[in-house]
Amino acid sequence: MFKGNCIIAQSGGPTAVINSSLAGAIEAALGSAAINEVYGARHGILGILQQNLCDLRREDPASIQGLRHTPGAALGSCRYQLKKQEDYEQLLDIFRRYNIRYFFYIGGNDSMDTAAKVNRLAVEEGYDLRVIGIPKTVDNDLPLTDHCPGYGSAAKYLAASVLEMGIDIQSLITSTKVAIVETMGRNTGWLAAATALARRQPGDAPHLIYLPEVAFDMATFLTDVEEAYRQHDTVLVVVSEGLLDKDGNYIFNDAATQDVFGHQRLGGLGQFLLNKIETELKIKGRVILPATSQRSATHLASRTDADEAYAVGRAAVEAAVQGASGKMVALNRQEGEAYYCTCGLVDLDQVANREKKVPRTWINPQGNDITAAFINYARPLIQGEVNIPYCDGLPTYVNLVGHPVQTP
Repeated sequence: MFKGNCIIAQSGGPTAVINSSLAGAIEAALGSAAINEVYGARHGILGILQQNLCDLRREDPASIQGLRHTPGAALGSCRYQLKKQEDYEQLLDIFRRYNIRYFFYIGGNDSMDTAAKVNRLAVEEGYDLRVIGIPKTVDNDLPLTDHCPGYGSAAKYLAASVLEMGIDIQSLITSTKVAIVETMGRNTGWLAAATALARRQPGDAPHLIYLPEVAFDMATFLTDVEEAYRQHDTVLVVVSEGLLDKDGNYIFNDAATQDVFGHQRLGGLGQFLLNKIETELKIKGRVILPATSQRSATHLASRTDADEAYAVGRAAVEAAVQGASGKMVALNRQEGEAYYCTCGLVDLDQVANREKKVPRTWINPQGNDITAAFINYARPLIQGEVNIPYCDGLPTYVNLVGHPVQTP
């Protein structure tokens, strides 16, 4: 039996269910005869480089269970890109020192790239290490998986919020007639599209939805808004933050700043569009920014999403113990009347730094709404509610103690 210690780490923006994946991985690792010590890295790959590790075997089992209804990243997250040769050398030295033979990385596109790099490093250096990526992203843009854990809960929160916003804006006699909701979504529109789930009957909000997958035209947009205003008297518009023009340029962004992975920082699109509406159409409005609420709202998480997040965490450990490496766990939707997904494996190299777009056929010809095919895809992902304990009217969440690991 291939035996050794493992490290589990989280990376990128947290989701409402990222800790469910952590719980699944921890519990599977604790129950495996192939894994001796179970370590958690504080703040992702950066925590490994800094030897900021905690002993997960010493955590209260009740706390590990409590992770399944706790938001944020319980181990701490990071956005750190492995670039320097000394990073790679230091990483491998730490793995050897702590006898790390299993590495599980929970994250999105950039995190899968990091996991792929670690796997290649181990192969090149002849170090026996099994690396498995555990998918996580509210953007739902990882390829080769039906969907990503984290997306269903964010979709549920946004749809519920837009449902309530639509009722609110229609119930008041006021001069404010337009609301623009700006969702996350750098290059894909999965989150914005999910707000269509809010509709119960024709005319319900959202009235217009714009995704990065279709080139945005300002003149057409203003015409769309004006027509929707005449028809409904109020207009709720949903836009992805990363809308692009016909030349592939962001409609609005802070081009002067980038994150550590070279991505331009986005934000402010909603206000930019509202300024155009108020100037050109003389219609007053407001901008609504769900911001981090859309990824952290565990109180409105999807039970389906939480259960699948837990399942991919367990599946990662089980696959590694059985000999897999250089893989990411993927969710495979099964055919049939009832929704059901199984866990499979895909190559990390086929996932890293690639994005899955909303299919053009799931967007209407005008590019300002989605089709029934998307609704059929997304509706099962938001089903069910997470059972969260409450105290004094507020959710009760858990923290990990973080028992430090002695440096060998």
